[in-house]
Amino acid sequence: MFTPAAQAMIGQLGLKKGRANLEEFADTLLALATADRNIIAVTSDSRGSGKLAPYGKALPQQIIEVGIAEQNLVGLTAGLAASGKKAFGVSPACFLTARSLEQIKNDVCYSNVPGVLVGISAGVSYGALGSTHHSLHDLAALRAIHNLTIIVPADNFETREAVRFAASATRPVYLRFGKSAMFDLHPAGTKFEAGRAIPLREGRDVAFLATGETVVHALLAAAHLTGQGISARVLSLPTVKPLDTAAVLAAGRECRAVVTVEEHMVHGGLGEAVASTLLEAGLHPKFKIAGLPDEDTVTGAQADIFRHYGISMEGLSATARELLGS
Repeated sequence: MFTPAAQAMIGQLGLKKGRANLEEFADTLLALATADRNIIAVTSDSRGSGKLAPYGKALPQQIIEVGIAEQNLVGLTAGLAASGKKAFGVSPACFLTARSLEQIKNDVCYSNVPGVLVGISAGVSYGALGSTHHSLHDLAALRAIHNLTIIVPADNFETREAVRFAASATRPVYLRFGKSAMFDLHPAGTKFEAGRAIPLREGRDVAFLATGETVVHALLAAAHLTGQGISARVLSLPTVKPLDTAAVLAAGRECRAVVTVEEHMVHGGLGEAVASTLLEAGLHPKFKIAGLPDEDTVTGAQADIFRHYGISMEGLSATARELLGS
């Protein structure tokens, strides 16, 4: 996934590889559901891809399979949540948030039931399967629906905490997971709070504001830029909605440039949320959204797609240097 130079930087930073966030999600949910019989998983022929086979074997009375029927999955998740259960509806993000958008809007969000929608294999995790299986629209579509918390974890720690938060939430939550094994980015004692950014690195020249599986690339880019005399801040923004506006505004005031990074189309996601926050506050740092452009997305593995669109240590470093005029 990483170039030799990026692998060397990983070694210098001492980053340790964990598991796929999706695996961490499944094990965390199993632990929570073992202690709470009201937790129910709902799947749409996604028990295997959602890493929930051990859950189903251990808790067969707490999992429901609806088949390839995502609209039914969301409706059932909403109904269970309305009746006092804590339901997690698990389905590939590309289908969950497109085929079932009306049900998400009306049955879950407008009805204000505490259902949890879990988009798996999100972004370009299904890279080789092409655009029909990419989920590059979900943040844009769901940000436009009120009453929904959107969380995109960057590593196993953020995933565990996000699942625990969702299990106790009293309002709807959307969790977004990819398939790649992730590096552990946070030291022991890090605090996770929904709606709050997590600082990973301080800097004053450029700020990388990243979410999900792109965060590690922003961290590597910041370390790479340090060797070139550029001070780079890195914020992990697991909660895309509600956005941590205080952290965003601080980055806009204190840094000469801001780069947002996301595994999503450049329209409607984290980047546009950050841009509007900065502009409404009258802040005008040099700014760039690093994401996937409005074009036919290239096909390939996630790593290939990331590199093609500059979501890599080298690509993000070049973007920062360009903005700073270095």
